[in-house]
Amino acid sequence: MVLVNRAIMILVSCGLLGMLVGCTHTTNGKDGAMVYEVHRLYEAMTIDANWEKPAWQNVLPLELKRFMGDKPTHFPKVQAKLLYDDANLYVIFRVDDRYVRAVAQKHQDPVCRDSCVEFFFTPGVDVARGYFNLEMNSGGIMLLRFQTIPRSDSVALASADLKRVEIAHTLPKIVDPELTEPTTWFVEYRLPVDLLSTYCSTVVPPVPGVQWRANFFKCADKTSHPHWLTWSWVDRPQPEFHVPESFGTLVFK
Repeated sequence: MVLVNRAIMILVSCGLLGMLVGCTHTTNGKDGAMVYEVHRLYEAMTIDANWEKPAWQNVLPLELKRFMGDKPTHFPKVQAKLLYDDANLYVIFRVDDRYVRAVAQKHQDPVCRDSCVEFFFTPGVDVARGYFNLEMNSGGIMLLRFQTIPRSDSVALASADLKRVEIAHTLPKIVDPELTEPTTWFVEYRLPVDLLSTYCSTVVPPVPGVQWRANFFKCADKTSHPHWLTWSWVDRPQPEFHVPESFGTLVFK
């Protein structure tokens, strides 16, 4: 009865707030399915990595509270918010971090070795149709690929398509030597949904009622304090992000 009452309270709360904010919730248990509501943006938004601007103020963040491998000695607080409109998906990350490093020089370099936040998503509900992995380091350098078989048939998005992704970041492009003091950094981007169709034939554009599968990650493979954080729990003994069957759900409102 307690669990039922708790579930009802969550549903009521989300219903009351749904017109204004995103709502995150999870089922009970470490393998519970994560769900995030993505609300519609009704005004133009400048991409400037400003977490506090009006468009983001009433959007609830999701948070990366799980980890892979041993529990890291440095566990940054990582949050993300999403919005959408007729043509774009908007994503912003906030990272309360330390031991920050970024040395990737250009897009499609291995940014996971740097202080990096990642958004993996299937633009629909069938993960067998493939997924995109959009990885971005603290300096706004991006890796963006599409694949149907994890790590086996990866296709890098063309340079012309990468240029259509508008990016803003608060730290310099290169951070070397590593920043060892507590540092909060942000990255924000506008992802045009139409460019996804070049690589995936089953893209379902965001409209109310549509669902996508997704997961969010934070890593820092080659920093002094590596870690592998996740939003939706991944059941693997070693760090591995390319596990689409563990994706949570984005619900467009």
